[in-house]
Amino acid sequence: MGRLSETLRKSIHLSSLIIPFSYKYLFGYNRRLGFSMLLLAFTFSMVIEFQRFWQRNFRKTFHKIFGQILRRHELKDFTGATYMLFAAMLCVAFFEPVIASCAMAFLSIGDTFAALVGMNFGKRKFVGMSKSMEGSLACFVSCFIFGLFWLKSPILALGGALAATLAELWKIPLDDNLKIPLGSGLVMTMLSIVI
Repeated sequence: MGRLSETLRKSIHLSSLIIPFSYKYLFGYNRRLGFSMLLLAFTFSMVIEFQRFWQRNFRKTFHKIFGQILRRHELKDFTGATYMLFAAMLCVAFFEPVIASCAMAFLSIGDTFAALVGMNFGKRKFVGMSKSMEGSLACFVSCFIFGLFWLKSPILALGGALAATLAELWKIPLDDNLKIPLGSGLVMTMLSIVI
């Protein structure tokens, strides 16, 4: 994926902050309403995905519109947006609202900053990876700063930001849109129990 396409993709990715901000400010952390809206969006996304897989004409139109921002593996797999909606749904279902919303925001913010800084300033690559130390540092710092404001707890912010950064780096065959919010949400939940 070219630099312009990746920048466009990450700009769209950043706009997914609408999910945690809506959950907090629009729905007032109403878990039932938040989950219902995400379930509706996820169902709609799945209908589009299967239409894309099964209907050739729909697939051609979809690729004409979104092809520039799709990664190669997304041509035959679910898109990042579908994974993101699924992860957001799980966050709302299983984590406390403030932690769920923060974990979702860590995905939008951390993954975006990691990619943009890594692409433009990443000089020190991790061994056997295309990811850079600069990108990972940008992920950590941006998540930590956001977490400080959102959570009002330096320990939760630190643990969540570290978990988000490690999840973004971790080379397991799982989409970042699942790894980052679920990993950081789980760590913040465990920390909230012991502090």
